Amino acid sequence: MLDPVANSLERYLDVLSARQRLMASNIANADTPGYKTQDLDFQAEFRSLVRGASPHPVEVTGLQVRNDGNNVSLDREARLLAENALRFNLASSLLRTEIRTVRSAIKEGRGG
Repeated sequence: MLDPVANSLERYLDVLSARQRLMASNIANADTPGYKTQDLDFQAEFRSLVRGASPHPVEVTGLQVRNDGNNVSLDREARLLAENALRFNLASSLLRTEIRTVRSAIKEGRGG
C-alpha cells in the first residue's frame, strides 16, 4: 500500500471494475426474457469496499419493462459505460501520478 490516497484510488478502481462487469452482463442479457437490470449503489459500495466488503449488485428500479419482463435499456447502459470509462481513466491517471511521486521520493532518498 502506497498511502491512504493510493489505497482509496485502488479501491475506487475496484468498484469501477465491478460496475463495468455488471453493465457488460446487463448488455449481454438485453434479450433474455425476465432479466432485470443490475447496478451498484456507487457511493455505498465505495464506502463498503473501503471497509473490506465485496460489491453487492442491486436490481435497478424505475426502468421500462418490456412484454418479456426484461428492463435493460441499451441507451442507459451505453451512457453508464462511457461514464464509468471516464471515471476509470481519471482514477488511473491519479494513481499513476501517486506512484510517480513515491518513485521520485525514493530516488531522492537514495541520492539521485
